[in-house]
Amino acid sequence: MAKATNGKSQITTAANKTFKGVINMDVRNSQPDWSAFLEPNAPEGAPNVLVILYDDTGFASWSPYGGRINMPTMDRLAREGLTYTQWHTTAVCSPTRSTFLTGRNHHQNGFGTIAESAIGFPGYAGKIPLENATMATVLRDAGYSTFWIGKNHNVPVDSFDMGASKKRWPLGLGYDRFYGFIGGETNQWYPELIEDNHFVEQPYLPKEGYHFSKDIADKAINFIRDSKQSQPGKPWYMWYCPGANHAPHHAPQEYIDKYKGVFDDGYEAYREWVLQRMKEKGILPTDTQLTPINPMPAGTCDEGDLVRPWNTLNKEEKKLFCRMAEVFAGYSEYTDAQIGRVIDYLKESGQLENTLIFYCADNGASGEGSPNGSVNENTFFNGYPDDINQNLAMIDKLGSPDTYNHYPTGWAVAFSTPYRMFKRYSNYAGGTCDPLVICWPKGIKARGELRHQYHHCTDIVPTILECCGVPMPDVVDGVKQTPLAGVSMKYSFDNANTPTKKEIQYYEMCGTRGLWHKGWKLAALHGPLPVGLGNFDKDKWQLFNTDQDRSEAIDLAEEFPEKVRELSALWMQEAQKYNVFPLNDLSVLDFIKLEFHAAIPESGRYTYYPGTTEIPEASAASTHGRSYKIFAEVEVTGESEGVIFAHGSRFGGHTLFIKGGQLYYVYNFLGIPPEQRLVCKAPQSGKHIMGVEFTKNKQGKYGESIGTMKLYVDEKEQANGEFRTQTGRYALCGEGLCIGYDSGDSVSSEYTPRFPFVNGKVIKVVFDVADDVYVDVEKELAAVMARD
Repeated sequence: MAKATNGKSQITTAANKTFKGVINMDVRNSQPDWSAFLEPNAPEGAPNVLVILYDDTGFASWSPYGGRINMPTMDRLAREGLTYTQWHTTAVCSPTRSTFLTGRNHHQNGFGTIAESAIGFPGYAGKIPLENATMATVLRDAGYSTFWIGKNHNVPVDSFDMGASKKRWPLGLGYDRFYGFIGGETNQWYPELIEDNHFVEQPYLPKEGYHFSKDIADKAINFIRDSKQSQPGKPWYMWYCPGANHAPHHAPQEYIDKYKGVFDDGYEAYREWVLQRMKEKGILPTDTQLTPINPMPAGTCDEGDLVRPWNTLNKEEKKLFCRMAEVFAGYSEYTDAQIGRVIDYLKESGQLENTLIFYCADNGASGEGSPNGSVNENTFFNGYPDDINQNLAMIDKLGSPDTYNHYPTGWAVAFSTPYRMFKRYSNYAGGTCDPLVICWPKGIKARGELRHQYHHCTDIVPTILECCGVPMPDVVDGVKQTPLAGVSMKYSFDNANTPTKKEIQYYEMCGTRGLWHKGWKLAALHGPLPVGLGNFDKDKWQLFNTDQDRSEAIDLAEEFPEKVRELSALWMQEAQKYNVFPLNDLSVLDFIKLEFHAAIPESGRYTYYPGTTEIPEASAASTHGRSYKIFAEVEVTGESEGVIFAHGSRFGGHTLFIKGGQLYYVYNFLGIPPEQRLVCKAPQSGKHIMGVEFTKNKQGKYGESIGTMKLYVDEKEQANGEFRTQTGRYALCGEGLCIGYDSGDSVSSEYTPRFPFVNGKVIKVVFDVADDVYVDVEKELAAVMARD
């Protein structure tokens, strides 16, 4: 007879609890103990947690901070909560988001750079160590439901595809549900969507009212409603990450039109105007100075990060640049309105009072639009210049599905007022100082107040855990944990004047470096990759007293050389402590060698079959910058029609399809009209081999491949012509390779989305890149770095 009783024999259950019942041979003589198997309940009165994290938003963009972009929902939360004026990030997306995941510094998480540019060193591998358990895991183990909505960008680049391990996808990181996209950006009208661990189609199309911001608001409400329907007493934590404000800047026309004329005075005038507003609101001290629009000497930053002075622009350029700012503003406000629907639902359902809300952004305004802006951001990432006349021709379509636009660097500087530079520059507050509003009606007595304590994104996790009454465990899933890097901000909730409890924070991104310590700021005069400066030990250090000079305008390095030496030594200690080395601003040729590369099959051939889930571009056969052959085995009838294969979108991609009795191959070069096409009569009923062969003959001025494209049916050439093909990615939004249909935005204007192959059968499609493995690494790196 077996027996287990209290104190005699201990059995640990799956819930990691001691079984306290009685076990005998006969169940009639045994006593169950359900308490040993049930998941724990959250602490009594624990709040719901909603973290709203925008992308690419400068400190001076939004209305709570004095900006011209109206954010009614954020304004509402600011009136009912607190606005923080010295809250900082890492300067780039994936790294900042990793700190929200774990509460550790970004290099500790392996995210010293964005997911797509990971290299094989501990601080840069793009894989969070097990000793840095996520907050979602901790909260779920403490009795919370956990949800992730919207952008991800923390899945390792070698895990993007469906054949990869999912242990570092959201559900493997402690989240019960996920809905959104895993890359750095996506088309807001035609997003690449994932639900939980699999790709899904968008629920309806733009002509039916679809926009990603609207979709994720619907999904967020559904996730919360479903959770509360079955377990009404269980609190939830939701990480809500819109695609906004990252490019492409897409918004409904009515929101764009709300800003007509609002930015007509230009970006330099905006800086002067918004600085005064920020002073009046108390966001900045009244003696804060404005920094130059181009503050870095020649050779210390990339030319693509420079700003064209407003008075040097012609009338047409000013008109275009203003419209680009209007689109960005409409994009931001529309997303805020959708978030407002989530907040309204929380109020209607009685949950808002005890919901802790963070409303913030992950880095400064984006300078990736170049000095001239773009109507198709993909041209910039392929090293191909925008034509101002083509841009002007699209001015009335900016923000629509017809464009993939991004404003110029002038607006990046303006929206980062009063600071130097913008996103990617971790040495200056233009890249790191971001908006943050915290609202918790039940837990914060203060209403509509400012908080000036210095804080960082590593402080978000400690704050949430303290507010929820959940300690950070020493051991999670059997692994001893690294201590949290940040400090809780809860002490500041009801005490505006208490000194900051944070003493030190290092910064590093793409070779840019800085350190804040007790009011002093050290900054290396070094631009981010891809300048490739090197010689880090020879960099000049700048020194600012941020307690007296909030905008970091006055360099005190020569006046206080001992302080420079002290802080540079501290930076070195922090760098060694947190896996910052090796610093990386290599030339693009050398950098590419360190990146992860999926091995090309020995044969150079990739074979794909219909019914396969869309294959992300990082995992699909690459036809960039090289010769290639693509042939499909297809069974056709006289009625066959549809896509045989498609890769990319209208902003860059290629496709083979049958329509109206004709066989088409279309190569859409960066969306620049006209589409390059080869057309012939579709073959008669039966099985046929059809496809194309591209022979690269030369490289164009901007790195594009130029050569001869031939269209074949059953080994017989049907048509040929000179084509130009892209060196960089087809679609930064990740529209991958599809067999038998075209997902998302259509590659060719000849058909509408999906256009599945019907009345016949695609048997297989073979890509052959064996004859030419040339890759223009300059352009490929530009595409990779753009996905931050």
